[in-house]
Amino acid sequence: MSQGIPLKDSAMNQARVESLAADLSRVEPGFNAIGFVTAVMAQLPGLELKARIACVADALAVHLPAEVEAATAVILAALPPHDDATFTGSDFGLYTYAPYSDFIARYGCTSEHLESSLNALKETTKHFTAEDALRYFLNAFPDAAMDAVMQWSRDPDYHVRRLASEGTRPILPWSPRIMLPVEAAIPVLDNLYTDTSRFVTQSVANHLNDITRTAPGLALATLDRWQISNEQRPGEMNFIIKQSLRTLVKTGHPEAFEFLGLSTTPAVEVTGLRVNSHAVPIGKALIFDCTIHATGANSERVIIDCVVQYPRASSGHGEAVFKWTTADLSPGESRPLTRSQPLRSTASRKLAPGPSLLQIQINGTRVAETAFELLPAS
Repeated sequence: MSQGIPLKDSAMNQARVESLAADLSRVEPGFNAIGFVTAVMAQLPGLELKARIACVADALAVHLPAEVEAATAVILAALPPHDDATFTGSDFGLYTYAPYSDFIARYGCTSEHLESSLNALKETTKHFTAEDALRYFLNAFPDAAMDAVMQWSRDPDYHVRRLASEGTRPILPWSPRIMLPVEAAIPVLDNLYTDTSRFVTQSVANHLNDITRTAPGLALATLDRWQISNEQRPGEMNFIIKQSLRTLVKTGHPEAFEFLGLSTTPAVEVTGLRVNSHAVPIGKALIFDCTIHATGANSERVIIDCVVQYPRASSGHGEAVFKWTTADLSPGESRPLTRSQPLRSTASRKLAPGPSLLQIQINGTRVAETAFELLPAS
């Protein structure tokens, strides 16, 4: 988001609505641009982002031709020229075009319009990711939607290939859950893990990380197959593995560390853990330091995380695991470490004042801790 401007206001605002109206007017002479903008802006300011996108999509249904496929044809004709299909960066597209795929999901997710609507998602995702919209089709028409997804996983355009992975993720943030079995998209991922686009492989890793939450054995077996195949560059394969296993590493899953070639009981100790202040206001940073020491006769590679246990704003306690660093220690080596960890509430983590705990986690095992107090935000 822009500095100081909420995402909802920068992503979907009057200028973007007017831009859509201008695009649509160029290809549909009868389109009432003024009426469209007026209708949307009468509701938009009071809505959150997803509701804003839905508001624009519903206005499209009113101002475009009543027949869904005719309206979809206008939308596709109004899309700007497509960018470079071989581009390898992270490009979600512009929120300006998010209402188009939302319209297709709201009004075109029927057996009558299934083929044309799925083809339309393939085009709209090149301008703004259609991952949310696709999930409505996966739930309503799983076989046909997965047939399309499998084709998309081989598409020349990296946006479309990414949609095949991202849209079928078991746990896609801010999107409806899909009812497919967790293993349903493994053949799709098998087509995508060798991709040359980081935008695609990042999605593949996120998808597999989702799978680890309910089927860690499946995720590890899949990674093992991919690694043995030697069909992805070693550096990119290591990236996929690291990103795919990040939740298992945070939760100390022994088989994940075994897969990474790391011990869950390394010969390492943590000493001198101390916090800079024993009272930290919510929203400020907890500053702390410690020393890690390799006590054995062999070198050790360790993944070091910090864990904060905090009072929840509702009731009880929660905890958050924060990635810290990976260290290679020679026998007998001692290494001082310092960290400043912001303690902020988020949409999924609501902190409250009260007694809290800092723990140091090494290769999934918590080996040192110290208490501190969370204070009200200053």
